[in-house]
Amino acid sequence: MPTTVQAMLAAAEAEVPRISAADAKALHAAGQAVFIDLREPPELTASGKVPGALAIPRGLLEFRADPAGAARDPALASGKTVITYCASGGRAALAGKTLKDLGYADVRNLGGFKDWVAAGGEAEKV
Repeated sequence: MPTTVQAMLAAAEAEVPRISAADAKALHAAGQAVFIDLREPPELTASGKVPGALAIPRGLLEFRADPAGAARDPALASGKTVITYCASGGRAALAGKTLKDLGYADVRNLGGFKDWVAAGGEAEKV
């Protein structure tokens, strides 16, 4: 039986916990997390990104995060908490579930970049 995007989002949100922007900022300041910005390049150019975040568009995530893949981003091999975010949280939720499916143990969803900025988080120009 086919599923819906709403059902996929609900499953992802049940598996990947949301993290507050304040908690995300604390992990960022302590260097204890790898942030992944899942937005498309024009979105990053328009607003910037979390300083040091990996810019991996949602459509490329599986290739850049596959532990056995040749294109894996080395920063994802650190064993640190992985925090996903996008514009509003939907792509971040789905990406978080994908990362869990790929074997990443500690994955959290920040939601939207706007949440980071609203909490006083800095933005790095792209």
